[in-house]
Amino acid sequence: MCPSRLILEHVTSRWGVLVLAALLERSYRFSELRRAVGGVSEKMLAQTLRTLERDGFVDRDAKPVIPLRVDYSLTPLGIEAAEQVWALARWTERRVDAVRAAREAYDGARA
Repeated sequence: MCPSRLILEHVTSRWGVLVLAALLERSYRFSELRRAVGGVSEKMLAQTLRTLERDGFVDRDAKPVIPLRVDYSLTPLGIEAAEQVWALARWTERRVDAVRAAREAYDGARA
């Protein structure tokens, strides 16, 4: 498997896109990010954050206080990736009607 495909899979995954988009706004604590993303389980959010951190897109800042405070933010590489993915997401939102029309035309021609 080509290394770029795996990276692309990470940033364009269902939760990867939403996490990157949220973190493009500001840094978040885990529970705040979970609420901001909406619908993601704790397990999937933790896994997504670990993957994005490993790839160099997300910075995890654990502060040595009680209780432990962990903030997540984008690295410069993460900002670059998030801007690209978010641009695609916005384009998709703008073109939903065109895609629906294409699907209906395709399905109608096959019926």
